[in-house]
Amino acid sequence: MKIAVPKEIKNHEYRVALTPSGARELVGRGHVVTVQAGAGEGAGFRDGDYEAAGARLEADVAKVWSEAELILKVKEPQPEEVARLSRGQTLFTYLHLAAEEPLTRGLMESGATCIAYETITAPQGGLPLLAPMSTVAGRMAVQAGAHSLEKAQGGAGVLLPGVPGVAPARVTVIGGGVVGENAARMALGLGAEVTVLDKSIPRLEALDDRYQGRMKTVFSTADALEEAVRESDLIIGAVLVPGAAAPKLITRAMLADMKPGSVLVDVAIDQGGCFETSKPTTHAEPTYVVDGVVHYCVANMPGAVARTSTQALTNATMPFVTALADKGWKQALADDSHFAAGLNVHEGQVTYQAVADAFDLEYVEAAKLIG
Repeated sequence: MKIAVPKEIKNHEYRVALTPSGARELVGRGHVVTVQAGAGEGAGFRDGDYEAAGARLEADVAKVWSEAELILKVKEPQPEEVARLSRGQTLFTYLHLAAEEPLTRGLMESGATCIAYETITAPQGGLPLLAPMSTVAGRMAVQAGAHSLEKAQGGAGVLLPGVPGVAPARVTVIGGGVVGENAARMALGLGAEVTVLDKSIPRLEALDDRYQGRMKTVFSTADALEEAVRESDLIIGAVLVPGAAAPKLITRAMLADMKPGSVLVDVAIDQGGCFETSKPTTHAEPTYVVDGVVHYCVANMPGAVARTSTQALTNATMPFVTALADKGWKQALADDSHFAAGLNVHEGQVTYQAVADAFDLEYVEAAKLIG
């Protein structure tokens, strides 16, 4: 199969969809791998590394896209990339379509088969291709929040761990999943006072047991959210509804109760954000202030640590990439119902229920197309 790895063009996105090691594996299986020149530089992988792995280098971006049967990316395609897609091609990347109607309609019009990393499931539960980036984003959220609390960044001038004689910052994490646990773990390690809110008692019990009560676990209610808003210096939104838009848990009216210079970090921004006042930002301009509260809403947080993120992502995606390359999309998905959950759009049809519901589009079961 002809596999292409374009250079990411989203603002300050330095990751690449395939490491040289991954390219070597695919070439060894008889596939042709074309990498756009410079695609791996942001993650520390040189063009020569890909050539040594047996991949072809191509400087002409139009050829990279047009000659491919399978296109591997990291972030959702930008408008000019959507325009390059055509019927018969398979796109494998993060899509987060439930928060992006223009992108959804653009992919439908392209006629391409679009498989989303973030909706693929696992036999034991969970989202295996979202998990590595969720881990990175959760850990980064605390770094970003701590930096945003600095006075020069518009924050209240609070040091996360405090110092002897001065209380540490209060950190609330909304959502106890992969992002939430990693954020709470980082904040705890830095010496903050940490509270995790979640609606799953088993999940709260697991966190309480794992961290031996060192972080507070609270069942998420309207009262608990209001208390968090009043008391927290830093709130990290780590809520996930797989494939669907995130619920708005903190409204603009609630910001009036927050401490001046407090910080909101919205890790759910890819899915539309879990704060009413959230809007996507970039690493170039990561924050903005609403009613005295600093908002950090970078939509591709792991892109800032591109080498670590690229390696972690390729480790997770390679079994699925090799299945697509060896079998083609239809057989690969027919052989694995959990992989089939990743199919979001095929030849103009929406095949993921939450995406169809978000934009009132007709939904077609993926199983009917896979046969």
